[in-house]
Amino acid sequence: MIRCSRSLAVGSALGVIVSCGSSAPKGAASGGDTAIGGGLSNSAGSGSVPFAGSSNAATSSAGTSGADAGTGTSSAGTGTSSAGTGTSGGSGSVSSSGGSGSLSTSGGTSSVGSNAGTSSAAKVAAKLGRPAKFMIGMGNDLNNDHSTDGAYTLGSTLDLHYAYLVAYLNADKSWGSWKDWNAGGAFVNILTDSAAAKGTVPMFTLYAMAATGDGNLSGLTNDVFEKGYWDDVKLLFQRLAVFNKPAVVHLEPDFWAYAEQQSKEDPTSMKVNVTANAPDCAGLSNDLVGMGHCLVNLARKYAPKVVIGFHASQWAAPSPNAVVTFLKKIGADQADVVFSDMLDRDAGCFEAAVDPSCMRGGSFYWDESNATSPNFHDYLAWSKAISSGVGLPMIWWQVPFGAPSSNKGGTPGHYRDNRVHYIFSHVQEFVDAGGLGVTFGTGAANQTYITSDGDQFKNAVAKYVAAPVALP
Repeated sequence: MIRCSRSLAVGSALGVIVSCGSSAPKGAASGGDTAIGGGLSNSAGSGSVPFAGSSNAATSSAGTSGADAGTGTSSAGTGTSSAGTGTSGGSGSVSSSGGSGSLSTSGGTSSVGSNAGTSSAAKVAAKLGRPAKFMIGMGNDLNNDHSTDGAYTLGSTLDLHYAYLVAYLNADKSWGSWKDWNAGGAFVNILTDSAAAKGTVPMFTLYAMAATGDGNLSGLTNDVFEKGYWDDVKLLFQRLAVFNKPAVVHLEPDFWAYAEQQSKEDPTSMKVNVTANAPDCAGLSNDLVGMGHCLVNLARKYAPKVVIGFHASQWAAPSPNAVVTFLKKIGADQADVVFSDMLDRDAGCFEAAVDPSCMRGGSFYWDESNATSPNFHDYLAWSKAISSGVGLPMIWWQVPFGAPSSNKGGTPGHYRDNRVHYIFSHVQEFVDAGGLGVTFGTGAANQTYITSDGDQFKNAVAKYVAAPVALP
């Protein structure tokens, strides 16, 4: 259950303290392209911001970064290097253990060779220009020089690279967002171009609904908020149309869970000022249903090559069926994928219980034998219910890196977690649960990063790329 603002996540991998205010984030450049006659050019300009401004001033102080949590700072360059090599199509196998639960699978090969795959997951992979294999990604790792963002330093080519696009209210309550970091919103194209140069599909997590605070939905009926929001959404898809290649947009994690709870699972009961602020969505209802369908409409109209997905949160409702029902009402089944997250902080951070962002109660280190709860099979059963219910493949997002350890807890920047180990040892289980792929990233300050996990993630990726698991 995620209750803390994800705005803290954006700076955590960079070792910065995120702040909110009317000025642009430190290091933002005024250069870049501009809209001319309603059109957009593809010159990205010279200087983006590799982190997002805080979406909630009240919770924006992340504290100092943990050791080895990342080295990026807040000024961004434009350099890119030559494209990396593509992912391997060689054969290989990853067997999954039996264990208890309903999602155990037998061993055997799962090679990606000439098999194109016919499942919905394989079809989305094809839309993204990738082979029919379970996809691996990483994000929240931006550096000054985007050719050296964390995902590009592993020595293996990943399928996806994600970054946050956030919004915030300035001191005068005016709308501020990612579009201001470079003229005309060129920040998007800086990242798309650097991803393309590395042979990776760019992905963006749109996290703008938290501009008034995590779980605060008062902006839905505020025209200043709504106009800023919808102008940005349109601009995002226009920017991706300029890129004119496959990309992924992850729509508003956490928001839909808050909306489900606060609307008492009736999306028509919560008003949203859609049509007055999004002319492309005239005729839609001014509620959460209209909002969801407007997001889909804008994506399809302006950037049809882009894969989009809404976010399903386990804490939204006690039953996965209730989550599915709500998501389908708002149009999530009209997207391409559905997203979810296992945990956005290292389990050891909660076990240590010293970091302010890790003070929630509960058990977070899952049983890899799947004999006791919480465990991976229980979670995958929930995931499968969501994926099959919505009728779309799933991408698990912002999975923590964690350091491998049998000792509870850890220290800042070196907290333990076993999700990397389990996922790469049981990829077929995630495929069987309706999975398309998984992306890894830090979700708060002081978490274990790829520079402090003893090369666990780097080595796991290299092994997987040499023997990827096929999508059916």
